[in-house]
Amino acid sequence: MHGYLERLITYADIPEHELEPDRISIALRHEVELADGRRILLLSDRGWDSGWTWTQVSREWIAETALLCVGPDEPYGGRSQKEMETIFWTELQASANASGLHVDATELARLPHDVVLSERLLGRISDGRGRKIP
Repeated sequence: MHGYLERLITYADIPEHELEPDRISIALRHEVELADGRRILLLSDRGWDSGWTWTQVSREWIAETALLCVGPDEPYGGRSQKEMETIFWTELQASANASGLHVDATELARLPHDVVLSERLLGRISDGRGRKIP
């Protein structure tokens, strides 16, 4: 693996145009961080809405759900999990390449992956001791 790749980061935030402030709405931004601190956007079209309220969730639940939402997706259309993973990492590679970062899909797949919750989102879940939704 090249030493210039540091980690994958999924940033979770509240969308700027949330429809119901008391209901959960999360926007995700998925990036690769380079050793020099630069970040390259890989995905910005992921996230979720829920009928739950902010008092019903924890930091941990949001982070776990963010990892699931970013991908790879579950198999569908007769595809296997391995095929879905290959498609996912190849798409991330193409996104990185389009931004001028030439990496291999297997390099990206090996990186550590962190979820970072925005200050605004953390403020909504207050102390983070909310009930964890199964």
